[in-house]
Amino acid sequence: MQKTRSAHAGKGDGPVMAEQYFSAEPASQDVRRTLRVTLRGREAEVEVSNGVFCASRLDLGTSVLLKHAPEPPESGAFLDLGCGWGPIALSLAFAAPEADVWAVDVNERALELTGVNAERNGCGNVRTARTDMDGRVVDGRQMEDDLAFDLIWSNPPIRIGKEALHTLLMAWLPRLAPGGAAYLVVQKNLGADSLTGWLTEALGAGFSVGKMASSKGFRIIEVLREG
Repeated sequence: MQKTRSAHAGKGDGPVMAEQYFSAEPASQDVRRTLRVTLRGREAEVEVSNGVFCASRLDLGTSVLLKHAPEPPESGAFLDLGCGWGPIALSLAFAAPEADVWAVDVNERALELTGVNAERNGCGNVRTARTDMDGRVVDGRQMEDDLAFDLIWSNPPIRIGKEALHTLLMAWLPRLAPGGAAYLVVQKNLGADSLTGWLTEALGAGFSVGKMASSKGFRIIEVLREG
């Protein structure tokens, strides 16, 4: 696939807006742009492209998550679920250089960008794995099937639909290690409160689910596994 690089990000994503960012293989032209972003107080230079979530900026929901989520542990296995071009994975890697940070997505272009951005910013502890829409790993040769995560951060793909979202979350949240925590950012008007209630019932005993913070029309849902 041809890659065209530009140093400037446009105001919009053009015809890619008609293409879902959760396509496994985006059909839009891979036009690379360079952004400078601030991730939890750290400056980063990153590449973005068409066909990837928030292809021209740092998403507001992700910004809310990065501002309000607690400081990560110094080490452990961390997960960025639905990584896009990698702002959450980079933030975790900056905060915890001794951790193993896994970035997963269905979108091959997103995973490539995350890898490029991790290397570009000296984050050698970031690994990527491609999943299908049900959350099954289809290309992550180094990820063990029984790997448990001490921390999960996610701006989950709400617009894939409720059933698909529930399937995706239940593929990963039960993989929290004992004592582990997950933080999900969801718009209030896209069902954050109902999702909180559903997760409480679906995860059941051994987990606690609640609202951790609210800001700019978003909720951060906290999921804790008893340890």
